[in-house]
Amino acid sequence: MNTDKQIDTLDKLQRLLEQQIALAHQGNSASERFETLSTQADSLVQEIAEMKILERQDMEDKRTQFGKLYDRLRLALTAQKDDIADRLCRIRKVKKTIGTYRSNI
Repeated sequence: MNTDKQIDTLDKLQRLLEQQIALAHQGNSASERFETLSTQADSLVQEIAEMKILERQDMEDKRTQFGKLYDRLRLALTAQKDDIADRLCRIRKVKKTIGTYRSNI
């Protein structure tokens, strides 16, 4: 594969990761669009790994850049997970309170 095609593949992966990060920040990591982007990103990652593009010495900056993107994605997903856990906890408390009121009526 020529260098232009390799760079294009890396750029596509970068765009997909940035879109996933944006969706996660919007609270949409469980959406169908997020799943589609994840599938596409996985496919590109396999392609990049098979071609060993990021193992080249001239790709050190790209490796670092992808590491930072994946860290940002992980942080966004963790924040969303924490938010969902907090909401679930509040819902359970409300449900328990309603159950207590019902049993006392």
